[in-house]
Amino acid sequence: MIANRACDFSPPLSTASPSGAFATVTIPNFYFFSPSLNPNIIPHLPIIRHRSSSSRRLLRRLSFSRNETHSFPQPFTANSASHRTRTFVEHVAGTKESPNQTIEVYDFGDLESARNDLRNVATRRVETDVEVREIEDLPEEWRRSKLAWLCKEVPSHKAVTLVRLLNAQKKWVRQEDATYICVHCTRIRENETGFRVYGWMTQQNWYRFDFGLATKLADFLGKERKFTKCREVFDDIMNQGRVPSESTFHILVVAYLSSSEEGCFQEACSVYNRMIQLGGYRPRLSLHNSLFRALVSKQGGPSSDDVRQAEFIFHNVVTTGLEVQKDIYSGLIWLHSCQDEVDIERINYLREEMRKAGFEESNEVVVSLLRAYAKEGGVEEVERTWLELLGLDCGIPSQAFVYKMEAYAKVGDFARALKIFREMDKHLGGATVSGYHKIIEVVCKINQVELAESLLEEFLETGKKQLLPSYIEIVKMYFDLGLHEKLEKAFVECLEKCQPNQTIYNIYLESLVNIGNLEKAGDVFDEMKNNGTINVNASSCNTVLKGYLDSGNHAKAKKIYELMSLKKYEVESPLMEKLDYILSLVRKEVKKPLSMKLSKEQREVLVGLLLGGLRVESDKERKSHKIMFEFRGKSQARLILRQHIHDQFREWLPHSEDEDIPLEFSSISHSCFGGGKNE
Repeated sequence: MIANRACDFSPPLSTASPSGAFATVTIPNFYFFSPSLNPNIIPHLPIIRHRSSSSRRLLRRLSFSRNETHSFPQPFTANSASHRTRTFVEHVAGTKESPNQTIEVYDFGDLESARNDLRNVATRRVETDVEVREIEDLPEEWRRSKLAWLCKEVPSHKAVTLVRLLNAQKKWVRQEDATYICVHCTRIRENETGFRVYGWMTQQNWYRFDFGLATKLADFLGKERKFTKCREVFDDIMNQGRVPSESTFHILVVAYLSSSEEGCFQEACSVYNRMIQLGGYRPRLSLHNSLFRALVSKQGGPSSDDVRQAEFIFHNVVTTGLEVQKDIYSGLIWLHSCQDEVDIERINYLREEMRKAGFEESNEVVVSLLRAYAKEGGVEEVERTWLELLGLDCGIPSQAFVYKMEAYAKVGDFARALKIFREMDKHLGGATVSGYHKIIEVVCKINQVELAESLLEEFLETGKKQLLPSYIEIVKMYFDLGLHEKLEKAFVECLEKCQPNQTIYNIYLESLVNIGNLEKAGDVFDEMKNNGTINVNASSCNTVLKGYLDSGNHAKAKKIYELMSLKKYEVESPLMEKLDYILSLVRKEVKKPLSMKLSKEQREVLVGLLLGGLRVESDKERKSHKIMFEFRGKSQARLILRQHIHDQFREWLPHSEDEDIPLEFSSISHSCFGGGKNE
C-alpha cells in the first residue's frame, strides 16, 4: 500500500476493486491506494528519482484559494495528459543534488492546466494553490540549513544586496527553493521582499511559471496598495496566456482606485473591463459602485469616454441582476448632461427606469436636466424644469441660474439672460464666479462694451478669483471691434491679476500683427517661446509668420518656418503660396544632412533620463529602439519638464495634429537610441 496524500481530515476514499468498481473505505489522516488491484490505474504521485526514504516525503499544499471546495485527485490512466501538468516542485521532489551539481531543467507541457484555467473561468474558480515542501521534508541536511539561513537573511536586505545574496546561491538554488523563500516572505508579510525574490526567479534559466505563486503574490501586493508591483505580476500572468483569478482583478482595481496618482483611474477602468470581457467574471456590486463613484467624482469635465465607461458599468449591473442604486441613475444622467451633444432620449429613458425602480428625482437630477435642456436651447423645457426645481423646496443652486442664462442666450434673448443674472445676485446674496463668467461671455458676444466693462469691474470688486475666463472674453471682444489700445490695457491688467495664459497671449500677438507692430510682436513671441508656462503653438507661429511675410521680412519668416518644421507645426494654406521661394531654399539646406543625429545636449538629457528609469523598447531584428516618455502628475514643475522634453526631442517624435502634450508619448524607432555609433 502506498500513501497517496497526507490530509488533515478523513472523508471516505474510493479505491479500485479488481472488477473495476470502486470500494469506499475510511482511513484516518491518510488515503491509501493499491496499484496491484488494477494495473491500468496509477495514483497521482510525484516523480521519484532515487530510492531513499526521504524521496517519499509528501508535498504539503498551501492552499490560498477562497471559498473553494477541496477535492482529492481522482485516479487516472497512464495515458492521461494530467501527468505532464504538475508543477516544477512535484517533478523534482526527492531529487538529491550536491551544491556543485548541474540542476536538471524539466520542460513539461502545460496544456491540461490551460484547459482547467479556461473551465475555471466559466465557473469562477481558478486554481491558485502554491505547492511547496516544508524545510523538514527536504532530504539533504545542507539544503535545509542553507534554505533556513536564506529565509532569515533575505527580509533584512535591501533590493541590491538581496540580488547579490541570491546570485551568490545560484549554484544550488532551484525553483522549489526560491518558491519556498517567496512564500515564506508572504507569510511574514514581507511582500515587497517576496516580490524581489519573485523577480529574481523569473530571470533564471530554470524558471517555470507558477500560476498559484503569481496569483498569491499579486493579491498580497494589491491589498497593500502596491499597484505598480501588483500590476507587474498581473502582466506576467497575462503574458503567459493565463487568465488572472477574480480576486486578482478585484484587488488590482481597488488598489488603483485607492491611489490619487495621475492615470490610476484609467488603469482601474482598463482592468475592470478586462475582468469582464476577458475573464468572464461577474464583479461584486461593491466594485461596480466604487468604480462608478470614482468616475463621477474625478476632477475635470466628464468626457465621452467617461460616459461610455459609465454605461458599461450600468449595463453590467443590470445584466447580472444586481441592484441599481439611485446614485447610479443620477450620476449617469449627470454625465450625459455634461456632454457637448446631449442625448435627451437616453436621459429620458434613464428617468423612466428610475421611476420604475421607485426612486424620486432628486435636486441633482433636476439640475442635470436643466443643464441638458439649456444646451439644447429648449427654453420651454428649461422653464418647466425650473418649476420642478422650485417644487422640490430644496433651494435653488447657483448653477441652475447659470444654465437658465445659457438657455436664453442661445435663443438670442440676452436681456432675459441679464435679468436672470440679477435675480441670481439678489437670491443668493451675490453672484457666483460661474455666474459672472457666463454673463460676461453673453454680453461680449453681442459686443456691449460698456456693459461688459461694468460687469468686469463689478466682478473685480467682489474680490473673487478665477478672473482669466472673463478677461479672455473681454479681450476677444476688443479684438473683434479693433480696439487695440483697450485690448493692450486689458492684457496688461490680466497679467497683473492672473497667471500667464497662452490663449490671451495669442490674441494680443495677433492684435500686434494686425496693427503692424512686428517688433513688439517678435518680443512677445520670444517671451512666449522662452516661458515654459506659456510656450508657443501652431496658431502663434502662423500669426507671426503671416506678419513677417506681409512685411517682406523673409529672413525672420525663414526662422519662424524652421521653428515650425522643428515642432512639426502645419503652415496655414493661405501662407503657403507666399512661402514658395523661401521653401525652395529651405529644402536645399534640409537635404544636406542625410541621416538624423542626436545632438550633444540630447544625448546628455537621455543619459539622465535613462538613469531615472526611462523605458526603452527594442526591436532586435531591425536593430532599432524606441524611447517611451512617461510623466505623472499635473504640477507646474512637471508640466514645464514635460514641455521641455517634448520640445527637446520633437524631431524624433511622430507627427501629431494635437497641440496638447500627452502624459505619455514615444519617439520613432531608430538605431541612435541603442547606445551604439551615433550616425
